[in-house]
Amino acid sequence: MSRRHHHNVYVIELSKDVLYEPKFKRCNPDYEYGKPCVYVGMTGLDPDVRFDKHKAGIQSNRYVREYGLRLMPELYEVYNPMPYEAAQEMEVELAIGLQEQGFGVWQA
Repeated sequence: MSRRHHHNVYVIELSKDVLYEPKFKRCNPDYEYGKPCVYVGMTGLDPDVRFDKHKAGIQSNRYVREYGLRLMPELYEVYNPMPYEAAQEMEVELAIGLQEQGFGVWQA
């Protein structure tokens, strides 16, 4: 693996309590009840390390810090690792794809 290909996209399952957040709910008008709520991100770190940093409040997204439950590798492992630019694009594409499937999605 070349050093250039060390970026990863990742998906974190969020507690359904995030649906009580008006901004999250507003950004997910097509959310289908019962589907997961998730945060989609990208990182130069291992997704496990990045999740731990979110939960510890280090460069963290508030929704992940407060509602993050676990990584969902079944939704992202197939894409990793990749170059930085590809990870930037994949983060957006993955978020859109999951939202189209009825997931509640936050992607910063």
